[in-house]
Amino acid sequence: MIVFGGFANQDVGVFGLARTGMSVARSLVAGGARVFAWDDNVEAQRICAEHGARVLPFESWPWERLTALVLSPGVPLTHPVPHAVVSAAAQAAVPVIGDMDIFARELQAQQATSALPPVIAVTGTNGKSTTTVLISHILSSCGYVAELGGNIGRPVLDLGPPTPRSAYVLEVSSYQIELSPNLSPNVSVLTNISPDHLDRHGTLENYAAIKARLLQQTNKEGVVCIGVDDPYSAAIHSRFAASGGAEAIPVSVGKVLGSGIFVLDGVLYEAPSANPKIMDLRNASRLPGAHNWQNAALAFAATRRLVENRQAIADAIASFRGLPHRLEEVGRLGKVRFINDSKATNADAAARALACFNDIFWIAGGRPKEGGIESLRPLFSRVRKAYLIGEAADDFARVLHDVPHERCGTLDKAIAVAAHDAEVSDAAAPAVLLSPACASFDQFRDYERRGDAFREIVGGLVHVGLREAS
Repeated sequence: MIVFGGFANQDVGVFGLARTGMSVARSLVAGGARVFAWDDNVEAQRICAEHGARVLPFESWPWERLTALVLSPGVPLTHPVPHAVVSAAAQAAVPVIGDMDIFARELQAQQATSALPPVIAVTGTNGKSTTTVLISHILSSCGYVAELGGNIGRPVLDLGPPTPRSAYVLEVSSYQIELSPNLSPNVSVLTNISPDHLDRHGTLENYAAIKARLLQQTNKEGVVCIGVDDPYSAAIHSRFAASGGAEAIPVSVGKVLGSGIFVLDGVLYEAPSANPKIMDLRNASRLPGAHNWQNAALAFAATRRLVENRQAIADAIASFRGLPHRLEEVGRLGKVRFINDSKATNADAAARALACFNDIFWIAGGRPKEGGIESLRPLFSRVRKAYLIGEAADDFARVLHDVPHERCGTLDKAIAVAAHDAEVSDAAAPAVLLSPACASFDQFRDYERRGDAFREIVGGLVHVGLREAS
């Protein structure tokens, strides 16, 4: 745990006691702060009180004495309207920050007495989790103690304290960027930008501006790595490259760059270089498809300053085992492959999965995102049949129109029907693909639980199938 002592003997509010908020409360109490905390969850209240916080509804907090309000990232800051606790903080002139900001403040406090480990921060609409985990894998393979967390895995304040060989590799959501004015990474990565979380940020322009803020906060001696294959990210790179801040490295798939990192026909290149070819990414079996080639190129760019031996980086990329819930093969039954892509919570992410397979028996649906699946029409020819679940089923059925589809309602029914249809089809290598293009919240706590359910149900089918075959 990282203990923050900067609020010692001061009153601090913590609102929201899921994983992130609970880690904040523990860190602040350990650092000597008087923590006032609240969450509607009674069990979270009990646990937080056991850690030494004073659990009270926020209306009862001593707002006139609070140094800061630490807000969990899921609580609305501005859109659609500020949460009441945010309005209370504004009325009392109390700064609103997040756990990433506390992490940054602690590193700044230690800077005077010791050399600080590098901080690599990754944001973007799609690919940020795979890129973050891949960066961590590269650094771990090359001798660093990679502390992986943030918006993925462990909250940042639950990571280990700094050591001479530490490197912090953080996935940072747009929600967290809003609450982290003091976060100043040594390396920042922007994967791409497409419509997402517009209910939280209002417009795509606002969303893109928040993503760009992380790059602007990067240490001036550091580097920013930007995927430039979408118009918003390309525009951010152009503005940033001309700003005189940290060095901006463009990254592209399918386009030759005179300076930067790019992938052409599956081969990763670095330019300018006397020996530009780095590796053939088609040899990285757990990173299939152009979208994963972008992730690998961004990870290479992000680690190049920290690892001098680029062959060591290439070897680490080749040995990467992939990310749970992202194009994860969870079982086979005869000729049928079952692919868990539960992390595809929007159409752009689902497009990346659909582009990787032919003869797809596609399970889609959940709580719909802005734009639905209209943008996926060019990929419908790959879909043998779609199996629709959750709140989006009727809308998706309308868009699919002539594509064979069936409203299944629930995931277990969709898997059963899709598995049967794939097995009796004439396809040589059919794929039952869960790539929902939706949030999970209508039926599951999060995309991870949805993916776990897919894995468990498929595991049962495979077990029964093997038993019957024996």
